[in-house]
Amino acid sequence: MIVDSKNSCGEYGMKTGSADKVESFYIAIILYKSSSDQADYQTLYQESFVLIKAASLEEAKEKALNHSKNESISYTNENEETITWSLQQVVDVNSVLYDDFDSSKDIVDLYTRHFRNYEAYQSFEPLLSKEQL
Repeated sequence: MIVDSKNSCGEYGMKTGSADKVESFYIAIILYKSSSDQADYQTLYQESFVLIKAASLEEAKEKALNHSKNESISYTNENEETITWSLQQVVDVNSVLYDDFDSSKDIVDLYTRHFRNYEAYQSFEPLLSKEQL
């Protein structure tokens, strides 16, 4: 049985009847790196935002690390190159901004981050720099 309950911070989460632990949602930012056996291969990075349900921040971090390690993969692409995606780093794991997912709302903020150098951000963000991947 799952019921809504407030945790020690006054935030709502899900309480499971069997374990009596309040579970909350966390966001993990995970960075992966691609590599290839081809000498002229251009490395590509992937930043993933993963929603995790856990009873504590520590548990969420552990789940994020386990998940990210399990996502590593190698495959042969259409050019017969071996491409390998591997974990570069778990960048951040933090609680979502609002843990109350009300189905009547169209939008829920999950995560916010801040930075100081827009030019640096623009230089690596392909959607802003108009770079073709």
